[in-house]
Amino acid sequence: MTPISRRAFIRRAGAVGVGAAGASLLPVMGACRPVPSASQSAARSRASTSPGPIRTRGGMLIDGAGQEVRLTGVNWFGLETSVFAPHGLWTRNWEEMLDQIVATGFNAIRLPFSNQLLEPASLPTSIDVAKNPELKGLTGLQVMDRIVEGAGQRQLAVVLDRHRPSADAQSELWYTDRVSEGRWLDDWRMLADRYRSHPAVIAADLHNEPHGAASWGDGNPRTDWRMAAERAGNAILEVNPDWLIVVEGIERFGGDPSWWGGNLEGARAHPIELARPDKLVYSAHDYGPPVYPQPWFLAADFPHNLAAVWNRRWAWLKTEGIAPVLVGEFGGRSVGQDPEGVWQRTLVDFLKTSGLSYTYWAWNPDSGDTGGILKDDWLTLDRAKLDLLARYQWPRLRDVIANSSADRHAA
Repeated sequence: MTPISRRAFIRRAGAVGVGAAGASLLPVMGACRPVPSASQSAARSRASTSPGPIRTRGGMLIDGAGQEVRLTGVNWFGLETSVFAPHGLWTRNWEEMLDQIVATGFNAIRLPFSNQLLEPASLPTSIDVAKNPELKGLTGLQVMDRIVEGAGQRQLAVVLDRHRPSADAQSELWYTDRVSEGRWLDDWRMLADRYRSHPAVIAADLHNEPHGAASWGDGNPRTDWRMAAERAGNAILEVNPDWLIVVEGIERFGGDPSWWGGNLEGARAHPIELARPDKLVYSAHDYGPPVYPQPWFLAADFPHNLAAVWNRRWAWLKTEGIAPVLVGEFGGRSVGQDPEGVWQRTLVDFLKTSGLSYTYWAWNPDSGDTGGILKDDWLTLDRAKLDLLARYQWPRLRDVIANSSADRHAA
């Protein structure tokens, strides 16, 4: 498979107009690891008293017993592409892949998908069925079912990420000429119902990387991502009140550019308001210089300027106790002394110090600009990256997942 380059999608921040057809697509508005920290050890010791779905309290995620939990996971992409399956299954067994994710210390998977995946005609390709006989003859959605089931059996939490409307490309806004807002909402309702009884699925990341024309708080029904996220979040919670609702930022707010999905400054004056406020999680993405040479990488005080950049754009929500923040994507090839490596090591330390959740990009080696946890043979681990991430890994949510299932069946 050809590596997927983020550089092909990332471009300089700037306003992009919405097509004239936009209004018609909207409904009527109405190896060895460090010794665990004290907090991680405490989390392990109280795991048996942590039943119930995850919710929020201030800037924290908490379990049913009121104890803090954090997501320290990884992205495994592919379902969102025209392959309609997680990448790598042309060379490995899907359960072996999940076992290796567990063995490397991650406690969650962010699982990208497209709305096109959910169509009955979307049949997986590039799966070696000799290595994956259980997946033979399944639709793309049924393959996602298997991944979710396997993750739950291993006490891995799953964040479903609507990464693309169609398999061919990401979109600025939550709707396109092929996937209307109504379709977007209906698909989320369907998934919320489909996985309602499956405790591994804990969150819905509503739309990946709003950018370009996406606005925040301006009241424009065609572009205001805050308003759309509220509609989708509340629609999901009506069907499945246990899920966390993950809302990414936009690219630019008030003239301040960032990464796609990386600017949450607008939430200060225009916060997301859900019917269940304790289910809201904000999310941002962050990348290093090889993806795009952002101006803060060129500053004289780099990397000491980075904490201020992150605090201004998204970390303030956590540090001010407003809501948890999930850094849904970050990653790079280098963890050395070059600018990319310095950025990446600085960010991991910042996440740990700030108590933020993350899902690393990516498990896959075929992310063109960043590489992955796996090397190009889809088997060998990048030990340098794992050693870096091992500085900050939270225990698996074993009893949160298991006991949530028991509670739901009892209900």
